[in-house]
Amino acid sequence: MKTLIPPYHILCVSLTFVLLNFIDVGAVQGEQVIKSPDGNIVITFDVKDVGDQHSCLIYGVSYKSRPIVVDSRLGLALEDAPALEASFNINTISSSSNDSKYSPVYGERRIIRDHYNQLAVELQESNLPHRRLRLTFRAYNEGAAFCYMLPQQNSLKSFTISAEKTQFRFTGNHTAWAVYSAQGQYSKVTLSKLKGNCERPLTIEMGENGPFVSVAEARLVDYARMRLSPDKERPYTLVSSLSSQVKAGTPYTTPWRVLLIGDSPGQLLERNYLILNLNEPCAIDDVSWIKPGKVIREVTLTTNGGKACVDFAVEHNLQYVEFDAGWYGHEYSDQSDATTISVDPKRSKGPLDLHAVIDYAKNRGIGILLYVNRRALERQLDEILPLYESWGVKGVKYGFVQVGSQQWTNWLHEAVRKAAKHHLMVDVHDEYRPTGYSRTYPNLMTQEGIRGNECMPTADENLILPFTRMLAGAGDYTVCYYSNRIKTTHAHQLAASVVFYSPWQFLFWYDRPSYFQSEPEIEFFDHLPTVWDETNVIHGKIGEYVTIARKSGDEWYVGSMNGLNHLKLKIPLTFLEKGKQFVAHIYSDADPGDGTRTHVQISRYIVDSSVSLDADMPPSGGQAIRIVPATAEDVGTYSEY
Repeated sequence: MKTLIPPYHILCVSLTFVLLNFIDVGAVQGEQVIKSPDGNIVITFDVKDVGDQHSCLIYGVSYKSRPIVVDSRLGLALEDAPALEASFNINTISSSSNDSKYSPVYGERRIIRDHYNQLAVELQESNLPHRRLRLTFRAYNEGAAFCYMLPQQNSLKSFTISAEKTQFRFTGNHTAWAVYSAQGQYSKVTLSKLKGNCERPLTIEMGENGPFVSVAEARLVDYARMRLSPDKERPYTLVSSLSSQVKAGTPYTTPWRVLLIGDSPGQLLERNYLILNLNEPCAIDDVSWIKPGKVIREVTLTTNGGKACVDFAVEHNLQYVEFDAGWYGHEYSDQSDATTISVDPKRSKGPLDLHAVIDYAKNRGIGILLYVNRRALERQLDEILPLYESWGVKGVKYGFVQVGSQQWTNWLHEAVRKAAKHHLMVDVHDEYRPTGYSRTYPNLMTQEGIRGNECMPTADENLILPFTRMLAGAGDYTVCYYSNRIKTTHAHQLAASVVFYSPWQFLFWYDRPSYFQSEPEIEFFDHLPTVWDETNVIHGKIGEYVTIARKSGDEWYVGSMNGLNHLKLKIPLTFLEKGKQFVAHIYSDADPGDGTRTHVQISRYIVDSSVSLDADMPPSGGQAIRIVPATAEDVGTYSEY
């Protein structure tokens, strides 16, 4: 069986240098500047008077000399205490630089560069009780990031953050793609039309020719989730909205607030590793048990159905079978016991001998994943994790988890860490969106937080996701290949498995092995990896079209998805190794009257890096391509493109 995980954890290149410069500026105030390594991104910080408030904390960000956010305020509102936002002096300034490379356990890239210049500003109130605050700014080539740090101090020991006053003041009424729940439907609006509690990442187009900016969050582990709301007092200004109060004690560091910046929406996606860079390195010593792969969901909740899915997985190079809701009783009942195998009679008559299926799967090299609703998770987590490990289960899907507040943010990330202690991988559903924690705990394989295929989205909805939701990290899109309710072509569905990155790729969400009728294009799924060595965005326009090329070993996979209008694209193969020949296996839309059920045609050609392929896509259509090194037999069999 072909492995789907390259040995990322074996290869690790580190080229780190840190230069620290400390400047004792005392009461001297003035604008502080930090630039990205390439000089394109500039972050400024200053202490200024704003209205009737003195010595307020102000920052700005520019890209290629163009202002992105300007004169934006920073601050934290505290319960039963004055806000940390004014009357500050700069005590010390320290600058540093980092240039390192690391190899994640898995990802969209084999090697990730973490290259930035950093400015840390130590501040102290000019008035009693002289509380201290530290602001850290990082300028990357990919964007800007900053966070708050409350150092240990006698004047501030325990505290409650009642609100965060972080502003993002943009320069005009730019276009944005907004959504107000993690699985909601996006709308294209101007900043003046944004409503409160908008989800992040929030992608903004600053003009016809860019740049594009996405406001995001990284390293959310023990804080309240940030969303974005309009500032009622300043036009085109967003302010961070926390989902709850935050109770903590000093020292304490907040999550990162991030501006991901690029010339095009595709460049934003190519730079989304910035979110990972702002998280801690892998905390798991032995990662050999963490294995990406492809998944089929078992929906009959029977022994025979489970074994049939295992056989299908072996035949089609899937790695996992997931038993979804109902295997331990009614998922929404607090009386259901996730330590027992007691099928919900409303979902299945059974019988289900889950242990027999687990053993059968193990003997055939297939892993079993189990769904558990948050009602059972919250009551039984410490009991079921060691139990499932003893059963031989490989992972757990956490269902309908509570998200947003500091309490449930803490609970969820602790639940991921607890799963790691029992060698269990995790898929989080439903409203949770990632902020890069998979770098630190890579047993967090994937998560929903996306309006996926089970919602039967239209093609234009699908084509907003790569440049918005997918900037945050892996999305469990759940491809529904055979469903007669899908609103796109099957070639579009094939391409989605490349476009929407997920280390656990659910490919047959509403399907059963019996639905399969030897459609030849399923060979594309059979070969498909789920993690990648390289990722390149070839074409991209939000809501209209996308082409992404991803490399695994010596093979390339290309996914093109089209919106609501007929479209022709040229796909240059300049990413291929020069001087070598390849075979391009092309899966494209056929005439609906071709007599087949799925209307996918397959073409095979000899190609090289000088070739540009044609993608002629009908409305809601697509094209998927697998490109492999050509053999002598291939050269004698297929014609050149």
